[in-house]
Amino acid sequence: MMRVASGFCVAALVAITSVGLGAQDRPQQTAVEWRQKHDFGLKYRAAWDLYQALKTAARGGKQNPPFSELPDWSGLWTQAGGGSFVAPGPAGIGPTLTPRAAAAVKEGQALAAQGISYDENLSECGPPGFPRWLVIPFLREFIVRPEQTWLSSETVNNVRRVYTDGRSHPSPQDAYPLYYGDSIGFWDGQKLVIHTNQLMARSMGRNQPEQSEQMETVEIWEKIDARTIVAGAWIYDPAIYQQPWYLQRRYSQVANGDKLLRMNYWHCGENPNNEVFKTPDGNTQYRDFNFTPSEDRTKEQGR
Repeated sequence: MMRVASGFCVAALVAITSVGLGAQDRPQQTAVEWRQKHDFGLKYRAAWDLYQALKTAARGGKQNPPFSELPDWSGLWTQAGGGSFVAPGPAGIGPTLTPRAAAAVKEGQALAAQGISYDENLSECGPPGFPRWLVIPFLREFIVRPEQTWLSSETVNNVRRVYTDGRSHPSPQDAYPLYYGDSIGFWDGQKLVIHTNQLMARSMGRNQPEQSEQMETVEIWEKIDARTIVAGAWIYDPAIYQQPWYLQRRYSQVANGDKLLRMNYWHCGENPNNEVFKTPDGNTQYRDFNFTPSEDRTKEQGR
């Protein structure tokens, strides 16, 4: 049964399409709201400058706030669409891409039109990384504590840790690239403001451009109603964007009154039948399943 369950998870991962090309990525902000957020980011040459400006506006923000002041983000959540890393925002304005990134987008669109979507990382069950984490499917859980917040998803059981205890990023001598980078933040009332650096150079998604180790981001997370959390993100990366890019992603709470639904802890590498490879045309395919007749009979008897 483990093989079947794990195989399903990998099949779902392989089915992820290019960011910004699917129905789940339709923008949900008004054009005016999006334009205000986008233009605000253009005022700052670096993500750290934007983060400090937001901190100043919040009068320093709150570090280690008491539990009574923290928002309730409990429950299970799923991604509910939003903006794209490369497609135009609600105002019809697209990101100002570097020539290299623009060429990668064009090539990716051509490959997608042919049904080719191999991904060296996700097709081989690696972690999605950040900021790609913002757009992946599967369940999520947000654990809010005074000293740190965990933003987790069941995709290879990954966790983003956002430290709100007043610590700084590691020194340049101690810093190195990570899948999810290093994230510190503060509370501005019920809003969590995050700065992330130390990100790894890797693909932004299937048939998407490559981000660089220079990428830094600023996010604002807020619960806007009982069932919706929004995350606005400004992305700074000179390898992809000639100007900082802004997008908003949304997450909806999953109905779970009987509490039978749980986060699943899985990694598709646990199952040899999940092994995938790159085909000559550049697509993704599974190795042949190797269930034995005895295993098939055992499964049948266990039903």
